[in-house]
Amino acid sequence: MKAVLAKRHGPPESLVFEDVASPVPGPGEVLVSVHASAVNFPDTLIIENKYQFKPALPFSPGGEVAGTVKAVGPGVEGFAPGDRVIAVCGWGGYAEEVLTDARKLVRLPAGIAMEAAAALVITYGTSHYALKERADIRPGETLLVLGAAGGTGISAIELGKLMGARVIAAASSDEKLALCRQAGADETINYASEDLRERLKAITGGRGVDVVYDPVGGQYTEPALRSMAWKGRYLVIGFTTGEIPRPPLNLALLKGCAIVGVFYGGFAQAEPKRYDELMQELLGWLAEGRIRPVITGRYPLERAAEALRLVADRRATGKIMLTTALGRGLSKT
Repeated sequence: MKAVLAKRHGPPESLVFEDVASPVPGPGEVLVSVHASAVNFPDTLIIENKYQFKPALPFSPGGEVAGTVKAVGPGVEGFAPGDRVIAVCGWGGYAEEVLTDARKLVRLPAGIAMEAAAALVITYGTSHYALKERADIRPGETLLVLGAAGGTGISAIELGKLMGARVIAAASSDEKLALCRQAGADETINYASEDLRERLKAITGGRGVDVVYDPVGGQYTEPALRSMAWKGRYLVIGFTTGEIPRPPLNLALLKGCAIVGVFYGGFAQAEPKRYDELMQELLGWLAEGRIRPVITGRYPLERAAEALRLVADRRATGKIMLTTALGRGLSKT
């Protein structure tokens, strides 16, 4: 089979595309034929050995795929060859086949497109967990989404609206903000040309925002934290700027707000039953058309480095998808 491999740690351009042996599933494992693989920001970190998970070299990046079961190992129950699944594999997904623990599979209902399914778990799953479990967001509350045009940002806009929030989207260009409005944002802020704190004050009438969704970090964290309403919740999603901010903690005291960490992978391991409940809710919303992943770029597997570079440079909007030869032309199946 063909696979994209990191043989040494480095930037996207260091990846190679070559033939490797097809894996054989062992006890509790399932081999999945990949149709589509999502490109996510953690993929840019894991190939440079900067992520919390550090697989041994050589390995293939790619944490979530959609495809069909090719083979099952001894002891696997509930899955059989031909089943449509999402695999939340952590890494290994930039390949024509991926071997994963059967416990990391989610059955994919008929009628849901493979690409949409592959775009679901890391971005929508993270945002769903963040807004529902960690922020306990309520109808009528105000949600600020930073980095709003990226994959996680768009998912937070959609889910925030679905949960009844008023959504303010902040991004770095008018083109990105146009995409945010298409996703349902009520208000937008171009924080490259506007003062974030002053615009938030104007939009909220000085009250501030109830929930901040921050996958960006860097220079926008402190002004967003200063713009919190009383008893607000600041969701720490990630640091796509590469800078982990150090805001003055007295702000949390003065605002009576909570700074809340969101580690979706840790949640999946620590609370598997609740994780599955939330995933089934997401799949139901996807099947009903209540959420629609915005896929803005499709690349064949051999061009994975180009796709990763877009994400690494924060030039991507929506979701970027890799397709295998098996999945090419099957985005609606």
